[in-house]
Amino acid sequence: MSKIFVGIDTGGTFTDLVAADLDDGHYCYHKAPTTTGDPARGILEGIAELLDQNGIARKDVVFLVLGTTLATNAVLEGKWARTGLITTTGFRDVLELARQRRPHYFNLDIPKPMPPASRDCRLEVAERVAHDGLVVTPLVEDDVRRAVGKLKAKKVEAVAICFMHAYANAGHEERARALVKSLWPEIYLCTSNEVLGEFREFERFSTATVNASLMPIMDRTLSQFEKGVAELGIPHKPRVMQSNGGAVSPGAVRRMPVNTFFSGPAGGVIGGVGLSRQLKVPNLITFDMGGTSTDVCLIRDGEPAKKSERQMGGFPVRTRTLDIHTIGAGGGSIAWIDAGGLLKVGPQSAGAYPGPAAYGRGGTQATVTDANVVLGRLSPKSLLGGRMSMHPDKAHAAIDDLAGLLGVDSVKAAAGVIEIINVNMMGAVRVISVEQGEDPRDFTLVAFGGAGPLHAADVARNMGMGKVLVPPRPGLLSAVGLLHADVRGDFSLTRLLRAESVNLKTFNMGFADLKKRGTEWLRGEENNDGRKARFEWFVDMRYFGQNFELIMPLTQDRLTAASLARLTGAFHRRHKAFYGYDMPQQPVEIVNLRLVVTAARKAPHAAKHVKKYKQKQVVRERRRVWFPETGFVQTPVYERDHLPASWRSTGPAIVEQMDSTTVVPPKASIYNDTLGYLHLMLAAENRVKK
Repeated sequence: MSKIFVGIDTGGTFTDLVAADLDDGHYCYHKAPTTTGDPARGILEGIAELLDQNGIARKDVVFLVLGTTLATNAVLEGKWARTGLITTTGFRDVLELARQRRPHYFNLDIPKPMPPASRDCRLEVAERVAHDGLVVTPLVEDDVRRAVGKLKAKKVEAVAICFMHAYANAGHEERARALVKSLWPEIYLCTSNEVLGEFREFERFSTATVNASLMPIMDRTLSQFEKGVAELGIPHKPRVMQSNGGAVSPGAVRRMPVNTFFSGPAGGVIGGVGLSRQLKVPNLITFDMGGTSTDVCLIRDGEPAKKSERQMGGFPVRTRTLDIHTIGAGGGSIAWIDAGGLLKVGPQSAGAYPGPAAYGRGGTQATVTDANVVLGRLSPKSLLGGRMSMHPDKAHAAIDDLAGLLGVDSVKAAAGVIEIINVNMMGAVRVISVEQGEDPRDFTLVAFGGAGPLHAADVARNMGMGKVLVPPRPGLLSAVGLLHADVRGDFSLTRLLRAESVNLKTFNMGFADLKKRGTEWLRGEENNDGRKARFEWFVDMRYFGQNFELIMPLTQDRLTAASLARLTGAFHRRHKAFYGYDMPQQPVEIVNLRLVVTAARKAPHAAKHVKKYKQKQVVRERRRVWFPETGFVQTPVYERDHLPASWRSTGPAIVEQMDSTTVVPPKASIYNDTLGYLHLMLAAENRVKK
């Protein structure tokens, strides 16, 4: 009996699916339009089509993992559930007071984001715990009961309980939780301590409230998804990708939906990590351009960059994530003209429906896809291996309308759309490289997503990067990456004390608490292959008086006087390397204790894509393609599935396949290695010099 792994990446335009046989490494691929109104239906239909078209028995599927942007879209579109907040007397308005920082210092007209819990649904109760965990004011339980009655009358769907200094003593939050559940069993409920056991009340309140607001949305969709998977005849429960790169049970996601904000893009980064190891290319920048957005992430020495806080819908959400930067730039991004008559592209997208005009689904506004069709970069005949018809006449009509408004011809209008979207994506690459002190010219750009290989060469050479890698199935790399996700959980708690021997007992008690939480969590995660989990320990450290921390690794879960002294010395050295100076005479604080639990999962072997075709079978056709340096030129079009191993050529060229199209500019060289990866080497004279 075969053991089949299935990965599903749901994007704004397409849902990508891949099935892999764990034993022989055979892969099957499928793409289907995303059903944005009912995401679960489109996913389930896609799974059935993938399995049926390839003759895969449902009972043979032993691992099925989903990458989704459902939580992200709900926050960005403000479509979260009506949420209530129960908090300490005097702290009702923490969510709106926020921090003193403004997103734009010189713009006073930026509207403040609306909190998930409106002010009339934020209720105070008498209680108070000090920063050291001592009870100042006991919890008045009648206040909690009255708050429940008022929130019921407001018809909220979810409630967050956020008390001051609950990270130091969660007793009041836990008692309030028990009261709320006894009075209102069906309510979606979370406490700030279980969501984020760290200090800084605004970030903790914000993260917990956003988490509560997403619980009903994720629960409804995941329930439908789980039920549908079971009805398909798949015997094992599905998994869901988290932002940290780990795949967990739907139950874990129901409790902590904030952990899925970068669920889909995380699969692409994990795929990039696998690519780095397979090709022994340690420094990469992943460039995932789909129909709606572009996601980029920096991988140095085979390890992706990570962050502990992200802004979502204007609110900080503190949860461990891969450092993925996302912008609204994709094939469906709409071209428009602002009040000053300037051409802009995105972030609005035509999505899957009505989609770009070229798709013939009713879209009439010019998009990046339409511009690529007009310039000959995309096939005017069909996409998805012939399953999706193209309508070049409608693409030309949309670009003609845009050109008329701009007062230029259609070619200039289309070229302008491409140039602007490329500049937007260059900005995203700068954020995760130049703005982090990294030189992008030291990295290789990995192009994937349905539209990534279309634009990668332009983005890379304008950033001064010399090489682009295109995986064998670029439009499906995120789905493939999902198959390699381990079980992973991140846990933290605050113990804000000086790094001195007198505090060793408190630190070690905190580590013991984290170990207990991590062990209990792991026990609830099924199907971890029975492999021994890896427990990794970290601490957040800073100089006394600072407000920013550095994460320092530990070798074990117990500190001694000697290991604490070594840790402090390592912190001084890390601080100097990171900030350019150190202060050995300044006292050092340990702020947060952290634990990462990872249970490795056996992953499918890498797919074998290269076939031994003869060189004369490679060129499929020639068509006129526009390039900035040449204008329109007759360009050979190659079918990627027929490229022989070690095939080489020089641009201009177009390489087409079912899930994507690769554009090779003039003077660039292209090489197809024995594993099926395309290597684009960009001409030095066309790149920004280092």
